[in-house]
Amino acid sequence: MLNNKTLGSMLIVAGTTIGAGMLALPIASAGLGFTTSLILIIATWLLMTYTALLMLEVHQFANQEATLNTLAKQILGIKGQYIANFSMVFLFYALCAAYIAGGGSQLGEKLSNLAGVKIAPQIGSVVLAVIVATIVALGTSTVDKLNRVLFTIKIIVLASLFFVLTPYVHGQHLLNMPIEQGLILSAIPVIFTSFGFHGSIPSIVKYVGLDIKTLRRVMITGAALPLTIYVFWQLLSQGIMAQEALLQSENLQGLVTSISSIAQSSKVHTFVTIFADLALATSFLGVSLGLFDFFADAFKQNNNGMDRVKTALITFIPPLGFALFYPQGFIMALGYAAIALVVLAVFLPVAMVWQQRKENMSGYQVRGGNLGLACAGLCGLLIISAQCLQMFGVIPALG
Repeated sequence: MLNNKTLGSMLIVAGTTIGAGMLALPIASAGLGFTTSLILIIATWLLMTYTALLMLEVHQFANQEATLNTLAKQILGIKGQYIANFSMVFLFYALCAAYIAGGGSQLGEKLSNLAGVKIAPQIGSVVLAVIVATIVALGTSTVDKLNRVLFTIKIIVLASLFFVLTPYVHGQHLLNMPIEQGLILSAIPVIFTSFGFHGSIPSIVKYVGLDIKTLRRVMITGAALPLTIYVFWQLLSQGIMAQEALLQSENLQGLVTSISSIAQSSKVHTFVTIFADLALATSFLGVSLGLFDFFADAFKQNNNGMDRVKTALITFIPPLGFALFYPQGFIMALGYAAIALVVLAVFLPVAMVWQQRKENMSGYQVRGGNLGLACAGLCGLLIISAQCLQMFGVIPALG
């Protein structure tokens, strides 16, 4: 039977993974066909679950409160620590800034409707940052409790959306083959980033404790929940519309409008809007929690009230500043998010486990041996290559 911390940690993994990026999956995979999209999604899930288990193999020999900063320094030395710190801070600051900018705009609009007075998006961003900073500073337990509520509502909204849309699925749409082979490579980085939760693993280890059996269950089940939801979401979105129509949607708003028109229901727009808000909230909580604990370890902060406030300021002030004064800079940086995530979630776990196994330390070891590590590393190189080829215009851009 699952205890509260185990269940809560599973939902933190799932909540961090199922962010607003899930809504971009149908557009990113519009020209692939359902079968090809499904293969890529399952392959990515296997890779990310495998590297999450590698992180547990590393954590078993470290202090329960160790973060990536500590682990990288202990196992890979100062250079490894610098690489880990840069990739972690770059990726998570970019994500937090994007969440603050996007979520602040949505919150500002809702506050304007409630107050009957126009409220600037920047005010919404500040309010959102303060709320999330307060929740994260209160600790993982608080994030866990709130995340459970938000995740439950998110599942109910998704179930309602599936119920409304299922009658409009056409089997022939699901049998379409890829329109263009280059689109397969283009979709890989987008699908990869849709399974990113590794930055929250140290926080979960600290919260649950160094019980490898329980942590394995948390990682496998927590990652399987997004996989299941993604498959159903692809089934609906690609089953309702032909590939050509999906490609013409161009962005999320166009996709929602097209689906609402086909279903002839305004409820679809409402459900997708609510889901987008909840997806942003749960993913923002998971990402900022991982960054908060990372900084607490990096700057050797204690667990008292004043030090937690200092860590919260370090965590939230920089992305809030960029979101307010230079949002386009971080939007541009998000284009490189897949590369930073490959370093964080693939290369570093593989390198640390490789180094650790050379020392013949006995304990939990992920199956696959060195061949598994090599395959994961090659997958990481493929993802970075696909991202670079898209940036240089060699293969088609998506969305």
